[in-house]
Amino acid sequence: MSWPVIAASILSTLLALLYGTVLIFSHLPRVPTPSEGKYKTNNGEGAVNDLPPRGSSRKSKADDSSLELTVVVPSYNETGRLGKMLEESVAYLEDHHKGDYEILIVDDGSKDHTDEFALLEATRLGLPPHVVKVVLLSKNRGKGGAVTHGILHGSGKYLLFADADGATRFSDMEKLLLFVKLEKGPVVAIGSRAHMVNTDAVVKRLLIRNFLMYGLHALVYTFGIRNIQDTQCGFKMFNQEAARMIFPHMHTERWIFDVEVLLLGGLQNITIREVPVNWQEIDGSKVDLARDLIQMAIDLVVTRMAYLMGIYKLDECGRKSG
Repeated sequence: MSWPVIAASILSTLLALLYGTVLIFSHLPRVPTPSEGKYKTNNGEGAVNDLPPRGSSRKSKADDSSLELTVVVPSYNETGRLGKMLEESVAYLEDHHKGDYEILIVDDGSKDHTDEFALLEATRLGLPPHVVKVVLLSKNRGKGGAVTHGILHGSGKYLLFADADGATRFSDMEKLLLFVKLEKGPVVAIGSRAHMVNTDAVVKRLLIRNFLMYGLHALVYTFGIRNIQDTQCGFKMFNQEAARMIFPHMHTERWIFDVEVLLLGGLQNITIREVPVNWQEIDGSKVDLARDLIQMAIDLVVTRMAYLMGIYKLDECGRKSG
């Protein structure tokens, strides 16, 4: 057997092994359970209210939406941090968007009754029923799964997801909203901390945390996200058109889901812009440095390779999880 034939055989074997490995580690999101299609609010009646249909079934025109803004807050064991975030966001929204917003809290299977705590906070803040809507996922899916579920069931013309820790100044959402409103077609505005890289807010983080995050950013750049400096900030806004083009097709439910959002946006030529926001480190992060950042790196490689190899397709999750 000649060397070219041997080399071709080895290459084919390696490619087959690579394809098989990516296929094994690839992911399809869990199909939502019936209870996850309902929400409860601060009226004492429990989860008896139906969420709007999932994103792929919503009306095709954003102008048909009844509300201007949906704020999705993914939450897992957040009774220690959610109160401050809600207090800040509600104060701003009541001043600037009163009667024209909803806050959709997606409790990702918490063990500390985050769902009930959120309802108590809604009452304490003087909100009428159905402004704060709480969905309890029957089983933990991961931050990406919680965000996807919330965005797909949001009623607003514009949809923001914001972390429950309140690390980003909520009033900065107005800068994201302005950009999304001014652009035509599908648009995504992502909060960015890139301008803060040399400030105390970043420099004073644990050295190992910064080292691992820089390593992750290098991987993100290597695997094709080169025009976005901060992919992981938990403060991103979509108009309905962009949300319908991205979230029905999401595969990744863990921390690296932000990168898949941007990959799907790039594949479909969606307008994406980084918008500087104010941010501070908040204690209580759910990220386990050793475990989760390694998992994020694996998920990143698998996600990018799965799209390149055709294992992930744009209509796949829309059919299987809707």
